[in-house]
Amino acid sequence: MTGHGSDSSQVAQSWDAYWRGAQQGPAGSAGGTSLPVVLSFWDEYFTAVRNQYGTPRIIDIASGNGAVLERAKRAFGEQQVDFTCLDISASAVAMLERRFPGIHGIVSDVRSIPLESAGYDIATSQFGIEYAGLEAIDEVARLIAPGGQLALLLHNRAGVIYRQCAASLEAIERMQRARFIPCSIAMFEEGFAACRGADRTRYDAAAKQLLPAIREMESILMQHGRHVADGTIIQLYEQVSRIQGRMQHYEPSEVLAWLASLDREMPAYAGRLASMCNVAIDARAFKQLCDRLRERGYLLKRSEALEDPVREGPLAWALVATKP
Repeated sequence: MTGHGSDSSQVAQSWDAYWRGAQQGPAGSAGGTSLPVVLSFWDEYFTAVRNQYGTPRIIDIASGNGAVLERAKRAFGEQQVDFTCLDISASAVAMLERRFPGIHGIVSDVRSIPLESAGYDIATSQFGIEYAGLEAIDEVARLIAPGGQLALLLHNRAGVIYRQCAASLEAIERMQRARFIPCSIAMFEEGFAACRGADRTRYDAAAKQLLPAIREMESILMQHGRHVADGTIIQLYEQVSRIQGRMQHYEPSEVLAWLASLDREMPAYAGRLASMCNVAIDARAFKQLCDRLRERGYLLKRSEALEDPVREGPLAWALVATKP
């Protein structure tokens, strides 16, 4: 993925840090990339591409964890297909090259891609190109050869994923304001000292200071449910409670290191959620994007909200366009 702003190096560093820790940190699967409706969209699309193009040249833009490439590989099976993935994060590209041997990885800002025009039959992106700003569509559109296609899933401001991200962002920000993690660290520091024979007075005071943050965590869970923030809130709440009840059975350095690591991760997690909310596209912006492609001569095969019958609402904007 990429993002707004003139300093692309800062954007690259931010996403690079995210993808380096994505498998260990919170929200590694946030954004709806594994929802059945999303998977079905790509399965149907790549099946049609296989039937129409045979062995196309495919580039996936803002590839991230490779969700689109995975569905493409599934559809084409053992067929020899020229796959390229592009992301502003070197860590993401390196991860993809390990996961999918044989693909060509490119580290690049979407707004300035170091590739010749008309070099691909298919260009795809899932919840990625919008981070670069809608003007990046021109850069991606030029990569497609005559007769080729552009297929995008974009964050929808009226959609379920947007609402989930907004709720998760509010939950994380409330937890941060309540200082749940710092207060938990202070409580455990005094608690472990008490287990070693120190006076319990300091522990009792630290535990009392944690109580308002505990009540705020309970309020967050009551309002948003256990799954908010990909379960980060409930897992942290339950684990702190569990450790506090059996403190003598835990290694202090491991507990404190775990909490310190989470405390460092939370600002980046909140920032990622905020960026998801900020780049989500409303109906007016989606129409402008479609008009932009038409002006470039593209024919729109599909331009609509991708609906989720289970959640009874749109998940994303779906856009498939052909270059004559």
